[in-house]
Amino acid sequence: METRVHNFNPGPAALPLPVLKTVQAELLNFQGTGMSILEISHRSSAFIKVVDDTVAKVKRLMKLPENMHVIFLQGGASLQFAMVPMNLLKAGEYADYINTGTWSTNAIKEAKILTPNIRVIASSEDREFRYIPKDIRLNADAAYVYLTSNNTIKGTQWSSFPNTGGIPLVADMSSDILSRPFDPAPFGLIFAGAQKNLGPAGVTLVIVRKDMLERIPATLPKIFSYKTHVDQNSSYNTPPCFAIYVVQLFLKWLEEEVGGVEPMARVNDQKAALLYGLMDRTDFYRPTADKDSRSKMNVTFRLRTEDLEKKFLAEAKAAGLEGLPGHRSVGGCRASIYNAVPMESVKALADFMEKFARANG
Repeated sequence: METRVHNFNPGPAALPLPVLKTVQAELLNFQGTGMSILEISHRSSAFIKVVDDTVAKVKRLMKLPENMHVIFLQGGASLQFAMVPMNLLKAGEYADYINTGTWSTNAIKEAKILTPNIRVIASSEDREFRYIPKDIRLNADAAYVYLTSNNTIKGTQWSSFPNTGGIPLVADMSSDILSRPFDPAPFGLIFAGAQKNLGPAGVTLVIVRKDMLERIPATLPKIFSYKTHVDQNSSYNTPPCFAIYVVQLFLKWLEEEVGGVEPMARVNDQKAALLYGLMDRTDFYRPTADKDSRSKMNVTFRLRTEDLEKKFLAEAKAAGLEGLPGHRSVGGCRASIYNAVPMESVKALADFMEKFARANG
């Protein structure tokens, strides 16, 4: 334990230490079964209880209405880029997409492989995705409106979601799920790869509203149909048992030790305010996102030169601050301060940044 570092990795990302300790303690003998969770059948009563409890925790923490189903799939968010239009867009219908960065761009490209009826109604590409668009002109005939709630590469985040006038919202919430409260009612579907803000890599949380299931074509292969996985309680095929189990433990930690999503949001606000406040007091560090669009999950920033950035990253790593390089497509620096990243780690980073600025300013 003495050798653990401050983990700012963008995904797979930090997990709460109590969760890791429980995994360690139960790994050889899961709850008296005499087997590891890695060995038990996904059809066993022991694992079905894990799934049911994990679903119940998601519903409680997110305050989901009764008409929303919770399932766990594989393939990450990237599979959802295709599954969303396959399931929700009928022949001849149109879908509206809002492009705020790499993952929205990828979702648009995948959807356009399936149908030409994909309209980009707003985009921040004109300024390299440094902001969240405000001029959004919705089409009344859209089957759904798609957005990415938080953008890990450029460090932007929706502070509030657009009013679609009843058109179902579909959201990729991979990097800020359960980091703040919001009204789930306008959403027809939400998905989130767990590896950033919810658990380990290998499982994707999908929340789908009951009426959206009625849109699914009967000709769709079963494995690609949300209805299949709803009907089979996430066990149509062998699910990622270990990953779901860790998500269950993560949700238990969030619910019982943190106190829920609202207290978590207050902590997340404090973590982000500490780093952005430090950067706003000096021109040594330059946030890459517009101030009104800044992410509270991924704090992205640049220094004056790339050589100085390399020095910053090397010295930070030597000081036990891991995962700070920016995405390979843009460079720079990025601190991912997801739910499981403790305030003490953010304070350690802020202290290091202040000392580095004094020594190199």
